[in-house]
Amino acid sequence: MEPEGDMKILVINSGSSSLKYQLIETNGEIVEAKGLVERIGLKGAILSHHVTGKENYKLEKRIPTHDEAVNIVLSLLVDPKYGAIKDIKEIEAVGHRVVHGESVYSNSVIITEDVMDIIQEASELAPLHNPANLVGIIACQQVLSVPMVAVFDTAFHQTMPEKAYIYAIPYEYYEKYKIRRYGFHGTSHRFVTMKTAKILNMKQEDINLVTCHLGNGSSFTAIRNGKSVDTSMGFTPLEGMVMGTRSGDLDPSIVNYIEDKENLCCNDMDAILNKKSGLLGLSGVSSDMRDLEAAALNGNHRAQVSLDLFTYRAKKYIGSYAVAIGEELDAIVFTAGIGENAPDLREKICENLDIFGAILDKKKNYAPNPCIISTDDSKVKIMVVPTNEELMIALDTEKVIRESK
Repeated sequence: MEPEGDMKILVINSGSSSLKYQLIETNGEIVEAKGLVERIGLKGAILSHHVTGKENYKLEKRIPTHDEAVNIVLSLLVDPKYGAIKDIKEIEAVGHRVVHGESVYSNSVIITEDVMDIIQEASELAPLHNPANLVGIIACQQVLSVPMVAVFDTAFHQTMPEKAYIYAIPYEYYEKYKIRRYGFHGTSHRFVTMKTAKILNMKQEDINLVTCHLGNGSSFTAIRNGKSVDTSMGFTPLEGMVMGTRSGDLDPSIVNYIEDKENLCCNDMDAILNKKSGLLGLSGVSSDMRDLEAAALNGNHRAQVSLDLFTYRAKKYIGSYAVAIGEELDAIVFTAGIGENAPDLREKICENLDIFGAILDKKKNYAPNPCIISTDDSKVKIMVVPTNEELMIALDTEKVIRESK
């Protein structure tokens, strides 16, 4: 492997009508530029672009394709007024977020035709994401002649043992249709695991954690010796923790019952469970925690029940995963939008966790930029570690590129 040095990586997260990007210098872990293109292919596309130390740039125009979006982004990156680099050749590689890699990929890989075939094949399992990820890859390939790396959301969870990923349905459905627990948010859980190990001055391969990615989408992962051994999301991101608009764990018979009573088709029911359920459906107020907390303070019963359910389910996952790890737990780690920014909810979730040796220090929990928020004598650390999936993608891309040379 070549010695490490500065490498500029363009990180791309392509959606069906959007393109998020960051230009990251990996050695210093510096974000040199970032932005978002929205409403690609729709009327009135919007591009928001930011470079540290320079004036923000905003563009509103019709952007019919992802190819054109990528071209606009690249021209902005070298623009004398709004750019971050002088020459496009300074970009040495592109890291692409790809949602689903089936059980084929347990690590990030250089994108080849074979890799693109698997991403396309996995589109059946992630129809809203993988096709869009492929569009972003192809758009970048049209204009950049540099190595490109696929970083899969599912990869980190491929270390789960069969007993954790298999479902108790006829085995032929696993063989025929690949129905199993895949897990998601893997890039976030892996980044947080890496950072926690550094903070605690431990080797990643020795650390045991329960990582709590709590945002509009939420998931928990049991980390044993630095590897995922169980995770709450399953065949799709719908399983597991109650979320902003997703129901989370549910008795499957409820689906048939509601479809029959409301005369709904399966697509209607899928939309209800993914987009109209969770905190939004239960509260009738919002999918946003801040709105729910405000409504609960004003006496809204359904908002309060939603908060209580969220913290109760979180507590259950932490407890069950602490047992699933089967070894001494080093830390419980909160991350993502709610995990990092909602101390009230963290406090409620941490109630009674002292039975696992995890004792919250309430003063530390409410401190600015908290990190270790457990008491000094807590056997198990309780921590807040900000996630950074884009940086993880950049670091992974650099690692894969260097190891390939």
